[in-house]
Amino acid sequence: MSSTLAEPRPAERENPLRWVRRAFRDFRRSRPFYGGLLALFAGVPIMYFPYANLSLNGMTIAMATTAGAGSLIIGVLLIVLGLTAWFQPVVRVFAGIATTLLTLVSIPVSNLGGFGLSILPGLIGGGLMIAWAPMPPAEELAAAGASAAGTAAVAERAAAPEEPVTTTAPEEPAPEAPAATGGTVPAQQSGEPEEVR
Repeated sequence: MSSTLAEPRPAERENPLRWVRRAFRDFRRSRPFYGGLLALFAGVPIMYFPYANLSLNGMTIAMATTAGAGSLIIGVLLIVLGLTAWFQPVVRVFAGIATTLLTLVSIPVSNLGGFGLSILPGLIGGGLMIAWAPMPPAEELAAAGASAAGTAAVAERAAAPEEPVTTTAPEEPAPEAPAATGGTVPAQQSGEPEEVR
Protein backbone atom coordinates (compact mmCIF):
# COMPACT_ATOMS: atom_id res chain seq x y z
CA MET A 1 0.00 0.00 0.00
CA SER A 2 1.48 3.35 -0.92
CA SER A 3 1.53 6.27 1.44
CA THR A 4 -0.92 8.19 -0.75
CA LEU A 5 -3.64 5.66 0.01
CA ALA A 6 -2.95 5.45 3.76
CA GLU A 7 -5.69 6.64 6.08
CA PRO A 8 -4.84 9.89 7.92
CA ARG A 9 -4.80 9.98 11.68
CA PRO A 10 -7.82 11.50 13.40
CA ALA A 11 -7.52 15.30 13.56
CA GLU A 12 -8.24 15.51 17.30
CA ARG A 13 -5.07 13.51 18.16
CA GLU A 14 -2.75 15.28 15.73
CA ASN A 15 -0.37 18.02 16.82
CA PRO A 16 -0.13 21.22 14.73
CA LEU A 17 3.31 20.50 13.33
CA ARG A 18 2.19 17.15 11.95
CA TRP A 19 -0.94 18.77 10.54
CA VAL A 20 1.20 21.32 8.67
CA ARG A 21 3.46 18.56 7.35
CA ARG A 22 0.47 16.49 6.24
CA ALA A 23 -1.19 19.49 4.58
CA PHE A 24 2.04 20.32 2.74
CA ARG A 25 2.43 16.67 1.68
CA ASP A 26 -1.10 16.63 0.29
CA PHE A 27 -0.46 19.94 -1.50
CA ARG A 28 2.80 18.62 -2.97
CA ARG A 29 1.28 15.37 -4.20
CA SER A 30 -1.73 16.95 -5.86
CA ARG A 31 0.20 19.13 -8.34
CA PRO A 32 3.51 19.21 -10.28
CA PHE A 33 5.31 20.68 -7.27
CA TYR A 34 8.94 20.00 -8.20
CA GLY A 35 8.46 21.13 -11.80
CA GLY A 36 7.07 24.46 -10.57
CA LEU A 37 9.87 24.78 -8.01
CA LEU A 38 12.54 24.27 -10.66
CA ALA A 39 10.82 26.82 -12.92
CA LEU A 40 10.97 29.33 -10.04
CA PHE A 41 14.66 28.57 -9.54
CA ALA A 42 15.30 29.00 -13.26
CA GLY A 43 13.62 32.41 -13.39
CA VAL A 44 15.65 34.04 -10.61
CA PRO A 45 19.16 34.04 -12.21
CA ILE A 46 17.79 35.06 -15.60
CA MET A 47 16.05 38.02 -14.00
CA TYR A 48 18.89 38.94 -11.60
CA PHE A 49 22.14 38.97 -13.59
CA PRO A 50 21.32 41.64 -16.23
CA TYR A 51 20.57 44.12 -13.45
CA ALA A 52 23.26 43.08 -10.96
CA ASN A 53 26.21 45.30 -10.16
CA LEU A 54 29.20 43.50 -8.72
CA SER A 55 31.77 45.51 -6.87
CA LEU A 56 35.33 44.27 -6.72
CA ASN A 57 37.59 46.33 -4.46
CA GLY A 58 35.72 49.54 -5.10
CA MET A 59 35.30 48.92 -8.84
CA THR A 60 31.71 48.37 -10.00
CA ILE A 61 31.08 45.86 -12.75
CA ALA A 62 27.71 46.10 -14.47
CA MET A 63 26.51 43.12 -16.49
CA ALA A 64 23.64 44.98 -18.09
CA THR A 65 23.05 44.10 -21.71
CA THR A 66 20.87 45.53 -24.42
CA ALA A 67 18.47 42.66 -23.78
CA GLY A 68 17.96 43.53 -20.10
CA ALA A 69 14.23 44.04 -20.56
CA GLY A 70 13.96 40.71 -22.39
CA SER A 71 15.75 38.98 -19.53
CA LEU A 72 13.42 40.57 -17.02
CA ILE A 73 10.37 39.44 -18.98
CA ILE A 74 11.69 35.88 -19.39
CA GLY A 75 12.56 35.63 -15.68
CA VAL A 76 9.19 36.94 -14.55
CA LEU A 77 7.37 34.61 -16.95
CA LEU A 78 9.29 31.58 -15.65
CA ILE A 79 8.35 32.49 -12.08
CA VAL A 80 4.71 33.00 -13.07
CA LEU A 81 4.67 29.66 -14.93
CA GLY A 82 6.09 27.89 -11.87
CA LEU A 83 3.37 29.40 -9.66
CA THR A 84 0.75 28.57 -12.29
CA ALA A 85 1.80 24.91 -12.22
CA TRP A 86 1.33 24.95 -8.44
CA PHE A 87 -2.03 26.67 -8.22
CA GLN A 88 -3.62 25.69 -11.55
CA PRO A 89 -2.39 22.14 -12.29
CA VAL A 90 -4.94 21.84 -15.11
CA VAL A 91 -2.69 23.95 -17.38
CA ARG A 92 0.48 22.04 -16.46
CA VAL A 93 1.19 20.93 -20.04
CA PHE A 94 1.04 24.49 -21.37
CA ALA A 95 3.17 25.72 -18.46
CA GLY A 96 5.73 22.96 -19.06
CA ILE A 97 6.03 23.66 -22.79
CA ALA A 98 6.26 27.42 -22.20
CA THR A 99 8.91 26.90 -19.48
CA THR A 100 11.00 24.76 -21.81
CA LEU A 101 10.74 27.24 -24.68
CA LEU A 102 11.49 30.28 -22.51
CA THR A 103 14.52 28.52 -21.04
CA LEU A 104 15.84 27.85 -24.53
CA VAL A 105 15.15 31.44 -25.62
CA SER A 106 17.05 32.72 -22.57
CA ILE A 107 20.30 31.22 -23.86
CA PRO A 108 20.91 33.86 -26.56
CA VAL A 109 18.87 36.63 -24.91
CA SER A 110 19.93 36.59 -21.26
CA ASN A 111 23.68 36.06 -20.75
CA LEU A 112 23.60 32.37 -21.75
CA GLY A 113 20.57 31.62 -19.61
CA GLY A 114 21.78 33.32 -16.44
CA PHE A 115 25.36 32.13 -16.99
CA GLY A 116 24.10 28.58 -17.37
CA LEU A 117 22.45 28.47 -13.95
CA SER A 118 18.93 28.41 -15.38
CA ILE A 119 19.26 26.06 -18.32
CA LEU A 120 19.19 22.74 -16.47
CA PRO A 121 16.52 23.64 -13.86
CA GLY A 122 14.32 25.21 -16.55
CA LEU A 123 14.49 22.22 -18.90
CA ILE A 124 14.01 19.63 -16.15
CA GLY A 125 11.20 21.66 -14.54
CA GLY A 126 9.38 21.99 -17.88
CA GLY A 127 9.70 18.25 -18.47
CA LEU A 128 8.40 17.45 -14.98
CA MET A 129 5.39 19.71 -15.50
CA ILE A 130 4.56 18.03 -18.81
CA ALA A 131 5.02 14.51 -17.43
CA TRP A 132 3.05 14.92 -14.21
CA ALA A 133 -0.41 13.34 -14.05
CA PRO A 134 -2.92 13.54 -11.20
CA MET A 135 -3.59 10.45 -9.16
CA PRO A 136 -7.16 9.18 -9.57
CA PRO A 137 -9.44 9.35 -6.50
CA ALA A 138 -9.47 6.41 -4.09
CA GLU A 139 -12.98 5.37 -5.20
CA GLU A 140 -11.82 5.01 -8.80
CA LEU A 141 -8.76 3.04 -7.67
CA ALA A 142 -10.98 0.68 -5.65
CA ALA A 143 -13.37 0.26 -8.58
CA ALA A 144 -10.47 -0.35 -10.95
CA GLY A 145 -9.02 -2.92 -8.53
CA ALA A 146 -12.36 -4.70 -8.29
CA SER A 147 -12.83 -4.76 -12.05
CA ALA A 148 -9.25 -5.95 -12.51
CA ALA A 149 -9.88 -8.79 -10.04
CA GLY A 150 -13.08 -9.72 -11.90
CA THR A 151 -11.27 -9.59 -15.24
CA ALA A 152 -8.48 -11.77 -13.84
CA ALA A 153 -11.01 -14.34 -12.62
CA VAL A 154 -12.69 -14.42 -16.04
CA ALA A 155 -9.30 -14.74 -17.72
CA GLU A 156 -8.37 -17.64 -15.43
CA ARG A 157 -11.60 -19.41 -16.28
CA ALA A 158 -11.03 -18.83 -19.98
CA ALA A 159 -7.44 -20.03 -19.76
CA ALA A 160 -8.37 -23.23 -17.87
CA PRO A 161 -8.45 -26.18 -20.25
CA GLU A 162 -11.94 -27.43 -20.81
CA GLU A 163 -12.64 -31.12 -20.52
CA PRO A 164 -12.76 -32.57 -23.98
CA VAL A 165 -16.09 -33.99 -25.02
CA THR A 166 -15.58 -37.54 -26.14
CA THR A 167 -18.07 -39.27 -28.27
CA THR A 168 -17.59 -42.86 -29.06
CA ALA A 169 -18.66 -43.74 -32.53
CA PRO A 170 -19.13 -47.34 -33.47
CA GLU A 171 -16.04 -48.69 -35.04
CA GLU A 172 -16.38 -49.22 -38.76
CA PRO A 173 -14.32 -51.78 -40.52
CA ALA A 174 -11.41 -50.34 -42.42
CA PRO A 175 -11.87 -50.44 -46.18
CA GLU A 176 -9.91 -53.12 -47.91
CA ALA A 177 -7.14 -52.06 -50.23
CA PRO A 178 -7.91 -52.75 -53.89
CA ALA A 179 -5.94 -55.44 -55.53
CA ALA A 180 -3.05 -54.36 -57.74
CA THR A 181 -3.80 -54.65 -61.42
CA GLY A 182 -0.78 -55.56 -63.38
CA GLY A 183 1.73 -52.91 -62.26
CA THR A 184 3.85 -52.31 -59.25
CA VAL A 185 1.93 -49.21 -58.23
CA PRO A 186 -1.78 -49.51 -57.50
CA ALA A 187 -4.03 -47.52 -59.81
CA GLN A 188 -5.19 -45.15 -57.09
CA GLN A 189 -1.66 -44.18 -56.14
CA SER A 190 -0.44 -43.60 -59.68
CA GLY A 191 -3.15 -40.98 -60.25
CA GLU A 192 -4.99 -43.00 -62.92
CA PRO A 193 -8.76 -43.24 -62.70
CA GLU A 194 -10.09 -46.50 -61.35
CA GLU A 195 -11.73 -48.75 -63.86
CA VAL A 196 -15.25 -49.73 -63.21
CA ARG A 197 -16.30 -53.16 -64.47
